[in-house]
Amino acid sequence: MSSIELKARARRIAQELLTQGDLAAGDEIFALGCIHHGASAADATSWIETLRRAFPDLCAIVEEELAEGETVVQRLAMTGTHRRAFLGVPPSGRRASWQVALLLHAGPGGTFVEQWTICDRLDLVRQLGGVPAGLIEDDEADH
Repeated sequence: MSSIELKARARRIAQELLTQGDLAAGDEIFALGCIHHGASAADATSWIETLRRAFPDLCAIVEEELAEGETVVQRLAMTGTHRRAFLGVPPSGRRASWQVALLLHAGPGGTFVEQWTICDRLDLVRQLGGVPAGLIEDDEADH
């Protein structure tokens, strides 16, 4: 599969899964048994389902992407309104914005067999009101 085709497949994660909530598309994007690193759910689709429940208006935009060989890397800008409990924080009704880095590795059929997800969860929890303002800065000033 060409790098152009791999990037197009990877963009479906942001467009169809995250933004539109079409979880069935995950079966076409991720290989059965895809190894998912960096999130608490067992697989990528379960993690996205958790995100969509907590942020029903979730929007993901691919801001940057690179592909080489069988690997795609994306930087996503995420926004959503916190409507259900997430990462231990009860619903706050707050609008949050965060960045996510995805590293995806495709298998022989072009579906992704391994995914790494990286984001600043502490900042996200802070935006949702789960970390008191100033706690992080005050703690860093003590060191």
